Amino acid sequence: MSEQEKILILDFGSQVTQLIARRVREAGVYCEIHPYNRSDDDIRAYNPKGIILSGGPASTLETGSPRAPKIVWELGVPVLGICYGQQTMCMQLGGSVEGGHTREFGKSQLEIKRKSALLEGVWETGSKYQVWMSHGDRVTKIPEGFDIVATSEGAPYAFIANEQKKFYGVQFHPEVVHTPDGAKVLGNFVHKICGCASGWSMKAFRATEIERIRRQVGAGKVICGLSGGVDSAVAALLIHEAIGDQLTCIFVDTGLMRAGEAEQVVTLFRSHYNIPLVAIDASEKFLTALAGVTDPEKKRKTIGKLFIDVFDTEAGKIKDVGFLAQGTLYPDVIESVSFTGGPSVTIKSHHNVGGLPERMNLKLIEPLRELFKDEVRALGRELGLPEVFVGRHPFPGPGLAIRVLGDITPEKLEVLRKADTIYLEEIRKAGLYDKIWQAFAVLLPVRTVGVMGDGRSYDNVLALRAVTSVDGMTAESYPFEHAFLAGVATRLINEVRGINRVTYDMTSKPPGTIEWE
Repeated sequence: MSEQEKILILDFGSQVTQLIARRVREAGVYCEIHPYNRSDDDIRAYNPKGIILSGGPASTLETGSPRAPKIVWELGVPVLGICYGQQTMCMQLGGSVEGGHTREFGKSQLEIKRKSALLEGVWETGSKYQVWMSHGDRVTKIPEGFDIVATSEGAPYAFIANEQKKFYGVQFHPEVVHTPDGAKVLGNFVHKICGCASGWSMKAFRATEIERIRRQVGAGKVICGLSGGVDSAVAALLIHEAIGDQLTCIFVDTGLMRAGEAEQVVTLFRSHYNIPLVAIDASEKFLTALAGVTDPEKKRKTIGKLFIDVFDTEAGKIKDVGFLAQGTLYPDVIESVSFTGGPSVTIKSHHNVGGLPERMNLKLIEPLRELFKDEVRALGRELGLPEVFVGRHPFPGPGLAIRVLGDITPEKLEVLRKADTIYLEEIRKAGLYDKIWQAFAVLLPVRTVGVMGDGRSYDNVLALRAVTSVDGMTAESYPFEHAFLAGVATRLINEVRGINRVTYDMTSKPPGTIEWE
């Protein structure tokens, strides 16, 4: 990224490190998350205007527990330590941390004892404010030059500051929504303390990335795989704007997409944008390969391998291709790097982070790898992508294959497509589609006896899911009213043959859980 004003976030393994980055970017400042053990040379080369140390699951009292690189304290830029970040700051600068005291998890009251530049215009001295705590150990001695800014019941040094060096340590988590004014505190850090302007925007990113793509590609040719989702669509549009017909898109219809999506993709890119597109109907190949496969992970791997084979074959027919474009996002990049052996260690098995097989001998272009999901949507709107694509709920690569639990047949896929279409139609009619991050139906490997009219039926059970989220990192089930669910169930039973029971799944996704459909 070419922006001069950048914030560096060093990750110690917290479940919510990505939220720090989101808050910084929401403040209009570019930032990146790097492992805590980056070398001094790497950090110096990044040239940050400020550094944030994240929380983490370790204890600073453990032998070999993570520490910030020495350069962090010597670089001469502001530093903000959050939770574990505060504790390692204190340990490394001459303070102390102890365990065995009262732990704090959840909401807590922070009492402001003195003024600080970090709190200007946010919290007043002498008042108490809600914050979110998540710690067992606590600071018991602060380094020389630091003052106590705020305390809580379980943390006598809940907020400390060395205003001269611009070092700040907070035991609470300002990045989470449970600290209502936390985003303002982080905004103060990047703007007032670090002196960054609000130059990070999709308009600026678009212009910068187009120039970067042109420099990287030159007169070369690029192929891009379209999945039907927003990520690959935005990546393709951005690259096409940069290099025009040097880009060819390849769309592989696996037969596992939602109703009408294959046709939408072809129409949009061929007719609306006039982008060179190779569309392959490989549905029969995929259904044959998946016959009898019931394990969801085996389904993923089967689909992934066959997709690569089909894509590779078609790409080989295009002459003089030197680059492969992918819609890799920043969360994919972060989750594919083992920062601390913590929650970020698991790799999303339905993403190809790092590229397709080496035999393709192509250089990788990942124009979205610096963006979060909502930023990709904002970029899509900036590029003029129709809202039907920009606002589309996420749809994983394995598609309906992992929403048909058990073995897959054309008949089951058809039942699920019809059911999913009705479910989403009702959500749109109720004006709820844009309030929900992701909604879909799942065909369960369960059949039940029921009575329909004057006869018995023996048919499938359908589960409905809907969750709210901003970035897909955490999610909560959407609280539909009973009348809505009853109406949807009535339509499904009446209009989709093969279903006689409908249930709503209330499962939510806690922080740190990576796999999500």
